[in-house]
Amino acid sequence: QVQVVESGGGSVQAGGSLRLSCAGFEYSYDLRCVAWFRQIPGREREGVAVRGIGGGIKSVAASVEGRVTISQDHFKNTVDLQKNSLKPEDTAMYYCAADHTCSWSPNAYTYWGQGTQVTVSS
Repeated sequence: QVQVVESGGGSVQAGGSLRLSCAGFEYSYDLRCVAWFRQIPGREREGVAVRGIGGGIKSVAASVEGRVTISQDHFKNTVDLQKNSLKPEDTAMYYCAADHTCSWSPNAYTYWGQGTQVTVSS
């Protein structure tokens, strides 16, 4: 049973950095991708970054390009989202998702974490 878990959220001032981690996808050998999404109440879930498990696809949304990197830590079995130069508009609940496919659409993902809150103050 795949159970995706996020960690690393918190409160930070504008200009600061946070590193979010996603774990739990390593227990299914046929999962292909891990993606990070974020959601503000009342708005649709937005894709932030997508990473192929073990390599391949590595993509970051244009809205955060230059400030966000997605990487896989093979020792800790996590897919991490490094967020730098944070802005108040980055405030959202951040979710990790995994699936047998790779997509920017949240509807394509079967396995979801509970989310981790990121709050950026000005």
